[in-house]
Amino acid sequence: MFSLNPSRPQSRPRLSARLQARHARRMVVIVAVTVLAGVVAALFARLCDQAMSAHAALSARWPVASLLLLPIGFGTVAWVTRKFAPEAAGSGIPQVIAAAEHRWSGRWDGQRITLRTAVWKVVLTAAMLVSGGSVGREGPTVQVVSAIMRSLTRGLHGGPGRRVLILAGGAAGVSAAFNAPIAGVVFAVEELARGFERRTNAFVIMIVVVAGFTSYAVQGDYAYFGVMAGDPALAASWISAPLIGACGGILGGLFSGGLALVLGPPTNPVARWRMARPVLFAVLCGAAAAAVAAISGGQTYGAGYAEAKDILAHGSSGGLSFAVAKLLANFAAAVSGTPGGIFSPSLATGAGLGAAFVHFGLIHSGRNAVVLGMAAYLSGVVQAPLTSAVILMEMTREPSLVGPLMLAALTARWSSSLLMPRPIYHVLSASWAPPAKA
Repeated sequence: MFSLNPSRPQSRPRLSARLQARHARRMVVIVAVTVLAGVVAALFARLCDQAMSAHAALSARWPVASLLLLPIGFGTVAWVTRKFAPEAAGSGIPQVIAAAEHRWSGRWDGQRITLRTAVWKVVLTAAMLVSGGSVGREGPTVQVVSAIMRSLTRGLHGGPGRRVLILAGGAAGVSAAFNAPIAGVVFAVEELARGFERRTNAFVIMIVVVAGFTSYAVQGDYAYFGVMAGDPALAASWISAPLIGACGGILGGLFSGGLALVLGPPTNPVARWRMARPVLFAVLCGAAAAAVAAISGGQTYGAGYAEAKDILAHGSSGGLSFAVAKLLANFAAAVSGTPGGIFSPSLATGAGLGAAFVHFGLIHSGRNAVVLGMAAYLSGVVQAPLTSAVILMEMTREPSLVGPLMLAALTARWSSSLLMPRPIYHVLSASWAPPAKA
């Protein structure tokens, strides 16, 4: 005997249609939230620009007042951060990594990537820039966009999971901050998701670099639809890339090692003293930043975008002094416990480093040396060579430099790892992980 249910054959197409409609609605919501996050990132960028312009106007009119504003601003922002939004401290990228790797049991996911934390991040980062702090908006943008993506898609069932949405938000944050979509994808794979095993990652880059250099040596600046004569400046870039990369990596490793020493687990006297007196420590950091600003003639205020752009366009005779001053100012802001990123200041420091090679006659590739210095120092700080090379390639629109950029970034990553075995963002993300269960 056969028992037929006439409604069953019709239920399958209906169920499939319902699932497809639900999937379509879910994707519409995700796309809409992404658009909103992009708008917020753009408005955040404008707010930061206005904050730096406000400080520049104050500095031009009352130079002494702008110096005094640094310790006052650092202390005030540190106090507000600790009292109202402790999860908004620092770059924000370690919080995103921790949120992707570890789930909190609390309702608000540990406040690491929530709308409340995102709002405080925007306000406090702008306050740091008004104060003249040497901080960037790129890391904060990653945390803000991830918070928007995660918070506004929490009720969706099925589809991309929590971790995927957080990582996608981080990638979107990098893309929006630098206007570099490829770099956003690479950063998500290389740094946020730990998608590459690091030795494999370095090995792949090394093979690509060797193959690219061999091709260039044999064929010149080869193009798919034709072979052109080799460019002397490009040849000089290949030769100078390892030297610039090694120096940038050492400086970056010293910087990130110092951050880990002060901001990592309180196992040393400096870290313990910072934890015991956070506001006073921030005031002292602001005083140190003021001293550096006074010595450098005010060149170390803000993110460093204008200074890096000027060096890239015209060069600078004070490249090394600017690089050292910017490194110290950024370090003072980064260890103060206040919100703010290190990407833009790192690019400015690297620009000064590259200009120093040209100034001292060690390199004759001019603008290319500055670009290589930016990629090398950034790679030395964050130990993400692919991201560093791609960001500079997209920002400068110099596709012919991709080989030297990767060589400089890889060399920087290697020399940095001699001083700092683990990447700084992953070292700092440990403090944002949920406490281990007893």
